[in-house]
Amino acid sequence: MTTTLITGATRGLGLETARQLVAAGHTVYVGARDEARGRAVAEEIGARSVRIDVTADDSVAAAFDQLEAEGGVDVVVNNAGVAMLGLNGPDALAVFDTNAVGIVRVTEAALPLLRKSANPVVVNISSALGSFGANHDPQRPASQVPAIVYGASKAAVSMLTVQYARAVPEVKFNAVEPGYTATELGGQANPHGRPVEISAATVVRVATIGTDGPTGTFQEDDGELAW
Repeated sequence: MTTTLITGATRGLGLETARQLVAAGHTVYVGARDEARGRAVAEEIGARSVRIDVTADDSVAAAFDQLEAEGGVDVVVNNAGVAMLGLNGPDALAVFDTNAVGIVRVTEAALPLLRKSANPVVVNISSALGSFGANHDPQRPASQVPAIVYGASKAAVSMLTVQYARAVPEVKFNAVEPGYTATELGGQANPHGRPVEISAATVVRVATIGTDGPTGTFQEDDGELAW
């Protein structure tokens, strides 16, 4: 059975991804900063829980110590993210620390366990707002949305995906644009946000690729998105 860790999995896209992967037969760890909340969500959907704050090295190390003790991990979904609007140093640092540096922390801690898996996969949640292709395509909504810090942080996520895929060929790394979704992060009150079930299905598709699956790609719905 495949074991999957999803960071930031107590609500929105992370929660729905966890729910769908449980239904697909994965042993899913709900990663959460709030330990009690993580346990409650895990119990609700038939998953397990692990406390993990992707901005804290000690927390990440402790989370993977737990995963190792309980049998390891095959798939990591780097979903935890923030979208602050402030254009100042502290807010920018906080966004990059969670959205980009958090991926480095989690991935580096995960690699010793992933290398023991027969089919190791890492999925990084990125965004069309971080795609140079989408930002220069007038037909794409991303070309009309000012997302200075958030977009830059997601561009970093995409490059991290490319570089890790090159540096660690034994693990498959792919980025996902889940789509503009009606979640708390994406704007739950916005009628244009699509159902989270649709967006999570793309994450699940990439998280469940086989040993012959792609690596170093940017996936969107049923195809690839330009970097």
